[in-house]
Amino acid sequence: MTVTRDIKASWNAATKLVHAGQTRSQFKETSETIYMTSGYVYETAEEAEAAFDNSQPRFVYSRFGNPTVSMFEQRMAAIEGAEAARATSSGMAAVFASLASLVKAGDRIVASDALFGSCQFILAEILPKWGVVTEFVDGRDLAQWQAALAKPTKAVFLESPSNPGLRLVDLKAVCDLAHKAGATVVVDNVFATPLLQQPLQLGADVVVYSATKHIDGQGRCLGGIILGTEKYINETLQPFIRHTGPSLSPMNAWILLKGLETLDLRVGKQCESSLKIAQALKGHNKLAQVNYPTLEGFPQYELAKKQMSAGGTMLSLSLAGGKAAAFKFLNALELVLISNNLGDSKSLATHPATTTHQRLTVEQRAKQGIDEGLVRLSVGLEHADDLADDVLNALKAV
Repeated sequence: MTVTRDIKASWNAATKLVHAGQTRSQFKETSETIYMTSGYVYETAEEAEAAFDNSQPRFVYSRFGNPTVSMFEQRMAAIEGAEAARATSSGMAAVFASLASLVKAGDRIVASDALFGSCQFILAEILPKWGVVTEFVDGRDLAQWQAALAKPTKAVFLESPSNPGLRLVDLKAVCDLAHKAGATVVVDNVFATPLLQQPLQLGADVVVYSATKHIDGQGRCLGGIILGTEKYINETLQPFIRHTGPSLSPMNAWILLKGLETLDLRVGKQCESSLKIAQALKGHNKLAQVNYPTLEGFPQYELAKKQMSAGGTMLSLSLAGGKAAAFKFLNALELVLISNNLGDSKSLATHPATTTHQRLTVEQRAKQGIDEGLVRLSVGLEHADDLADDVLNALKAV
């Protein structure tokens, strides 16, 4: 016998991050149980038949659903304010499934042009092979959204803040335009996390995360999740996931549940440090630009203050000397590690033009604001003064 703990809607996010969705077995364990099983048994053949025709819903195979994974899904739904959620094996599996389950040949997608490299590949390379048309717009320009959404559209996809340039999209305005065009709006909210921005409350229909990032937050495992209405999750997404198999491991789901317990503490600290570092770097003579959403002088500062509760854990720095300067800077860092991951408890830096976005053309990178001097900095849990010193000292080497 298992019992799922009830939670109160009035509880704050920090409380839900610890308790939401927990299902306890007959042993009344404190920590969530890891159900490492691929299959499940039935008392009778009739029970198996009822399970497969869904007249008696239950777990039948861990590719379709698993108790530990279900706890992670329920906890994320409670935090996001979503009706339902489905977990995936990675963040990119979540992005792909959220879109591929929606569209068919002849459909049209409108997307922001400032996207993570793999997201760009799905929209520009994979889906067009299936006969899906993708139109890219400058996500900051509402006039471009309005023009692109003046004709019927199946889906809208965007990141806000974007990876790596931290460009913002006015979520409410774009969602209003998209819905008039008949589109389902899918938002990759990974940079903001569910704590700093809630796209569903601003009009989005679907939210996706790479749980590998802040949700795990300690560089241990891969995972992704898709959140939305029960109708979308159960009728559109679930059949796609069930038959294509991008399922999350129960072990990874358990790690992600443990990560959620400290998400509020980690992200709060990382946001404080990020702003402090951005302020320390503002106006530095070796930097052409410092991008951070809630740094005064950021081009979309007012929009960031309107739709985000804090600026996030990510900075991007554009070194005036281009690639050579960026490489000297990265190689001079002593505390910050060179890595293409983000949202970790350890501070990480990467050069997008030669790593995460290297497959894009120079022109495509320029449209996203990714110049040869751009460095993406993911701020961790180290002391902010130590991080600022490390970055400032590394700039001396440029």
